[in-house]
Amino acid sequence: MGAKKHGNGNGNGNDTNNESKGDNNVFASCSFSSLGLNPTLCDQLRERLGFEVPTLVQAQAIPVILSGRHALVNASTGTGKTISYLAPIVHHLQNYDNRIQRSDGTFALVLVPTRELCLQVYEILQKLLHRFHWIVPGYIMGGENRSKEKARLRKGISILIATPGRLLDHLKNTSSFMYTKLRWIIFDEADRILELGFGKDIQEILDLLGSTKMVHDDQENARQNLLLSATLNEKVNHLAKISLDNPVLIGLDSEKIKPKPTIESFDPSESDEESEDKYSSKLPAVGDYKVPMQLIQRYMKVPCGSRLPVLLSILKHLFEREHSQKVVVFFSTCDAVDFHYSLLSEFQFSSYPQTKEGIQQVFLGCKTFRLHGNMEQEDRRTSFQAFKTEKSALLLSSDVSARGLDFPKVRCIIQYDSPGEATEYVHRVGRTARLGERGESLLFLQPVEIDYLQDLEKHGVSLTEYPLLKILDSFPLHGLKNYIKKSDFIESHPWVLCLQKALEAFIVSKPKMDELARKAFCSWVRAYTAHRGDLKRIFMIKKLHLGHVAKSFALKQQPSLVGKSFQKQTKKRKRYEKTKGLSKKRKVAGVT
Repeated sequence: MGAKKHGNGNGNGNDTNNESKGDNNVFASCSFSSLGLNPTLCDQLRERLGFEVPTLVQAQAIPVILSGRHALVNASTGTGKTISYLAPIVHHLQNYDNRIQRSDGTFALVLVPTRELCLQVYEILQKLLHRFHWIVPGYIMGGENRSKEKARLRKGISILIATPGRLLDHLKNTSSFMYTKLRWIIFDEADRILELGFGKDIQEILDLLGSTKMVHDDQENARQNLLLSATLNEKVNHLAKISLDNPVLIGLDSEKIKPKPTIESFDPSESDEESEDKYSSKLPAVGDYKVPMQLIQRYMKVPCGSRLPVLLSILKHLFEREHSQKVVVFFSTCDAVDFHYSLLSEFQFSSYPQTKEGIQQVFLGCKTFRLHGNMEQEDRRTSFQAFKTEKSALLLSSDVSARGLDFPKVRCIIQYDSPGEATEYVHRVGRTARLGERGESLLFLQPVEIDYLQDLEKHGVSLTEYPLLKILDSFPLHGLKNYIKKSDFIESHPWVLCLQKALEAFIVSKPKMDELARKAFCSWVRAYTAHRGDLKRIFMIKKLHLGHVAKSFALKQQPSLVGKSFQKQTKKRKRYEKTKGLSKKRKVAGVT
């Protein structure tokens, strides 16, 4: 999205004058009209979306995209990448000599990784097209009624936003889907599309849509492909190689990567291997990840058994410190989201633990929403839209919310469960500090996981420690004899002990909550064992005390009872791997 107006009425607030600080700030030295966009479209950006001037990445990308060149856009999340490709497409389509019609079919295709991002891009597009009613926006995605989508495609959709799986389905099975005039293919959040396992689907989609590098003499019908991503990796580079023709690189840090302004075309005389090596060498290397400069990044070292009361305490502190704000908490599994959502919705507590003076109240009084991939599509849509419109609310989410989604005014991101790959950390924190707004992020780490900070530092991401004990000391406890407020250890802090005891009593008293806690425990352990590569040495299940893990879900039962089914699955998998290993050895011996 673009840069909102800051400061006084003339748009010369502090943020607009700080374009040198980074591409999250507005680029006050130019306007959308000076970039070459249609005046009516510029009015729409201002009137319908509230954007006065472009961000730096928009100022760099829009002229390139208007020129028809292929482009690889790499910029930190929250810098307005969506507008940077939608605005030029709308500009070109409204400028056709003969007005486009629905019967012409699809001209532009935007591929996104998640349903929520699909809806978000569609919303922005609807606002941009308010005065261009003959250009029809639409979307297709998993979870929607396929027959209704088929009917919409038959009528014709000018600009189509789609998730890869559903698009491939319609390309293969919907004969009325017209895309013979397709001019643009955009891969938004390309790294996430590939991480979710859509690589083969993308290859098949490109094959079905014709040549991946189709170029025509007629500029009005020339194919233009765009690839946008906040992080770069080998998979993204590979997608760039197969889908982009001599692209312009936009938004890269020239001091760290030093790319050439364009990637040269293949020399026909070269062999495939020589050509591929040459192409690869000119693609940007995977270097430091970009995070907004105004983002305050901190971490907390929390013992495993104290994680739950500490999380609740931090949330309580945040909402009492500032009533009107939004907070997003990320979990590793859908079951963990469901458990914590139910807990925060129902848990009541009194700060008079040993007296009858205190009346128990809901611990956290803010509006709470949840979002994860196992929810029904309508529930996902409702949560997504409701959290966007609320002025003050809490969202508990899996990584389905980590990419591309723009929740206005999110002030704090809490990563309760580790994100694993550093790229995922960057995308999660990117839900705050967007378009020049300030924001903060908190990362929970257990003492045995503290080496994860070094992994982040390798990518230029540095965190400072959060003053946790100071926050815990601020909570009042009444009616305790010999109460010593301060403690040097989190696990023995009176407030933490009192809250943990209350949480465990609550879980025991609610059979439904107890069941949710058990499921969340089992899925959490499964997710913890799934870390890949170098992260396995940091996140090792053997380093953890499973009794403390159970305690972090307010369970009193022994993990051996709670995770019985999980243990059976683990033994079964080990037997399978052992058998597989033996068969491999026999095969190797036979070959030798």
